[in-house]
Amino acid sequence: MLCAIHQPNYFPWLGYFDKIQRADIFVFMDDVDLPKTGSGNWPNRVKINMQNNAQWFGCPVNKKTSNGRIKDVLIGNVPKWQIKALKTLKINYAKAPNFQAALELLEPLLMNPTLCLSDYNTHAIVAISKALGFKTKFVWQSELGTSQSSTDVLIEICKAVGASAYLAGGGAGGYQDDNKVQASGIELVFQNFSPEPYGDPKSYIAGLSVIDYLMRREL
Repeated sequence: MLCAIHQPNYFPWLGYFDKIQRADIFVFMDDVDLPKTGSGNWPNRVKINMQNNAQWFGCPVNKKTSNGRIKDVLIGNVPKWQIKALKTLKINYAKAPNFQAALELLEPLLMNPTLCLSDYNTHAIVAISKALGFKTKFVWQSELGTSQSSTDVLIEICKAVGASAYLAGGGAGGYQDDNKVQASGIELVFQNFSPEPYGDPKSYIAGLSVIDYLMRREL
């Protein structure tokens, strides 16, 4: 059984969904601190195509909860942020070939009234995965009662869900200690995801949110 593990990100990029598709079981790592630095996709933001430029698109975070675990982080009480976010999608993707069908899926996810950031993100990820036809089982780290950190928590999670292999996001030098994972009896499988262009080549930008793919993909 192949297990993939990742923080519950905000409408993440295709590499995230490739992990879900390849895994038998996908664990949302929600019992870790909200990251404050880094690049790429964060739990509260991702990039979309705005006038043929990759620009950040996300949701506000309540600063009083931002130093806690992801499962305890709340969405910021910013008036009409969801309405403004929806308007941003409509403005930038109105001419996309799959706009209407994608909007029917995305609008209720974007307008989800929950204030829990993790619940908001995981609800969207699970719904999109089902819409894409994935059969992966989803589990939340917070339900497993983990106590370790770093590589040890990855091993702990894999064993807790009965996985025999762990799907790592990249090659050597990644988040995990490769030797420690293998020494635990867990097989290490590298994702090595390479995105394939989709839609109109003139509008394609690599690394964007799944939102962009849903809007522009060929059905």
